[in-house]
Amino acid sequence: MERIEQHPILSIETAETIHITVDGRVLEARAGDTIAAALLANGIRTFRHTAKLHEPRGLFCGIGQCTDCIMEVDGRPNVRTCVTRVRDGMIIRTQQGNGGLRHEAL
Repeated sequence: MERIEQHPILSIETAETIHITVDGRVLEARAGDTIAAALLANGIRTFRHTAKLHEPRGLFCGIGQCTDCIMEVDGRPNVRTCVTRVRDGMIIRTQQGNGGLRHEAL
C-alpha cells in the first residue's frame, strides 16, 4: 500500500481498515477515505477508459468537477470517485466508455 504515513506539518490520523473489491480484487482501504484515495494508495491509477478512443483516465481535479475519475460503484456507473467515500464491501469496477445505464437509456 502506497500511503503517506508521516508528514512534517499535518497529523495523519489512523482509521479502521475496511475492504473493497476493485475489478474482482479485494483491497484494503481506510474508513473515511474517498474511493480515489483508496485506489491510489493501492497503486491503481486508471479509473476508466474513454468511450471513443479508449484512453485511460484517472484522478485529475480531485474536487468532482472534471469526471475523469468516474467508475462503476455497486453497479451504478459514472460515480465521481474523488468525492465519494468508501464503505466496507463496496464493489468498484473500471468504467469502460460512458457507463452501462447511459447506453440503456438511449
